[in-house]
Amino acid sequence: MSTEKSPPKAKAVKKPRANPISRMRRERGSDVFQTLRDMAISYQLKPGERLSEIELAARLGVSRTPVREALARLVTEGFLEPCTRGYMRRPLQVQDVLDMYEARMAVERECLRYAVERASQTQIDEMQSFLDKSRAAAPGTAVRELVEFDEAFHNRIAQMSGNGELARMLGNLNERVRFIRWIDMEKVGRDSTQKEHGAIADAIARRDNQAAAQLMDEHIALRREQIVEAVTQGLARIFLADELA
Repeated sequence: MSTEKSPPKAKAVKKPRANPISRMRRERGSDVFQTLRDMAISYQLKPGERLSEIELAARLGVSRTPVREALARLVTEGFLEPCTRGYMRRPLQVQDVLDMYEARMAVERECLRYAVERASQTQIDEMQSFLDKSRAAAPGTAVRELVEFDEAFHNRIAQMSGNGELARMLGNLNERVRFIRWIDMEKVGRDSTQKEHGAIADAIARRDNQAAAQLMDEHIALRREQIVEAVTQGLARIFLADELA
């Protein structure tokens, strides 16, 4: 008879239980960040306005901690900047908007170049289907929804590039110029935008990098005088809304 002992059984490792309080705090923090980011995008946080953690926390009905964390993130994303004893909404200035459009054009060019090289036929077909759907939007569609369609088209190209970092950079730039694009879309209208999207999509389908790049540059470029006009209109809307309230 063998006297060898069986090796001891390994003890099962218990997985740590998810802490519901921690999860609730994370979710609340995410909600606070999203709310404040939306307020920054639409300039409910006024250009140059100093932000109070206490006032924002009371306004949102939360503690100061998620507000403080959200404000710090909004600095890194370019919506806010540090000031004495806190943060303020970055001013709406012509040069800043011009810089963002130049940066957006550079990122879009790279996204497009890679998309022409890497996009699968399935992705190209899906892009065409998306354009058909956006063209079918009812007349009188709200400007904000038209801008959403436009951003979605450009985001598709970024995804087709296969480069997640470029897609992330484009997403941030789109959010930061969205307010100006709402104003610009009112003048440009959907017909012009849809035609330009269709031409870009056709160039991608043909794998014609040169034509696609030229069409994209013409599509997203704004002259300095256009930016001056859009910023002027934007500032009037932001501050006139308070006077009319």
